[in-house]
Amino acid sequence: MLSVLTFNIRHARGTDGVLDLARVAGVIRDSGADVVGLQEVDRHYSARSDWADQAGELARLLGYHAVFGANLDRGPPAAGSPRIQYGTAILSRYPVTAWDNTHLFRSPGHEQRGLLHARIDVHGVPVHVYDTHLAAGSQTDRLEQTRQITSLIGATGPAVLVGDLNALPDAPEIATLDNAFTDAWPVSGEGDGSTYPAGSPDRRIDYVYASRSVSPLVTRVLPADASDHLPLLSRLLVRH
Repeated sequence: MLSVLTFNIRHARGTDGVLDLARVAGVIRDSGADVVGLQEVDRHYSARSDWADQAGELARLLGYHAVFGANLDRGPPAAGSPRIQYGTAILSRYPVTAWDNTHLFRSPGHEQRGLLHARIDVHGVPVHVYDTHLAAGSQTDRLEQTRQITSLIGATGPAVLVGDLNALPDAPEIATLDNAFTDAWPVSGEGDGSTYPAGSPDRRIDYVYASRSVSPLVTRVLPADASDHLPLLSRLLVRH
């Protein structure tokens, strides 16, 4: 069994407008998730997040392993300072034995997005976890990005893909993923699965996908006020 959480944390700014990374850590801790895919994560990015390494700090608060995928990466503001980065992160109770981050298709004028991949050792079983945040303003980009993601994951297994996909379930870019993987919500969730906006959710744009050797058992949207998205948790049976 493996519990996987996906959560767009909006650099830890909650529905009340307050920056509170410890509150995000509390949501993750209370969820009981073994593995967490995070989106909109800052790493020494700016004053908006107190220049924190958010993935590293969350790992420290929770006692998890962490990897970070920098999709925006700029030089340091001053000599000796860390680079300015923004992207996605994967946290895991289990050891991470390998990881990589692949930049995805980006048309001119749109933000760089990526596919973060971590190979996790779950009691001797390698599980591949992928985390992404698709383009917000371009369906053309999302269509190309989902095609890339499907190709990059391929037949690798067992595999789990999580993320903020910025698209509704009937969108053609979602159909690309549906043709390759199992969307956890329709087979193991109840209700409409809406995750955004957190205060009054009316759309399902956050997803957990499973490869053919992974079966979603129970999937739930969790209550939280730590971001403008609600976290999505799925309990999975991993076959090997």
